[in-house]
Amino acid sequence: MSGLGNKDIMARNIQYYMDKYEKTRQDMCNALGVKYTTFTDWVKGNSYPRIDKIELMANYFGISKADLVEDHDEYTGKPSTSKSNIVKVLGRVAAGIPLEAITDIVDEEEIPEELARTGEFFGLRISGDSMEPDIHNGDTVIVKRQDDAESDEIVIALVNGNDGVCKRLKKYADSIALISLNPNYEPMYFSREEIEEKPVKIIGKVVELRRKF
Repeated sequence: MSGLGNKDIMARNIQYYMDKYEKTRQDMCNALGVKYTTFTDWVKGNSYPRIDKIELMANYFGISKADLVEDHDEYTGKPSTSKSNIVKVLGRVAAGIPLEAITDIVDEEEIPEELARTGEFFGLRISGDSMEPDIHNGDTVIVKRQDDAESDEIVIALVNGNDGVCKRLKKYADSIALISLNPNYEPMYFSREEIEEKPVKIIGKVVELRRKF
């Protein structure tokens, strides 16, 4: 039975992660931008936070929203399943479609708990040879969801309404480039205007490569 929307479960989970990371109620109020009385009602189970505040709390603790809304193991205080450590591997990502709505799921991968705490992740099955020799056709990359990255990091980007591409990001003063590791492919350069108009959107940073033989 799902605990979604259960005020008592939410209250227990908030308190669990506050204790774990040694956060006070005032710490939480400052981080979330809410009144002390409002947060106290959440912890006491008198009211249920809005979804945007749940997401803020999850990001603050470095956990998934499910860790806050779902029931926890009665004895250990830990989530009763390790769902937060399992990421879905997508066959493709597409512009205009939220990742949560994509049904082209080809596999699942487990990630370490330490990594899972740092944000939200998904897997992507690589198609093509543009990232050879480092990333092969059929490899799986583990991607941390974020809308920006540092220069020279490997990212997943959506370009001009097309499916997501895996490329090395290069940042310049007023433009960016998405660069294939395979020298047979030309870099894709985008001005600031093109980034806005096409658009060019980064949806995540590659943090791991998984290869099966």
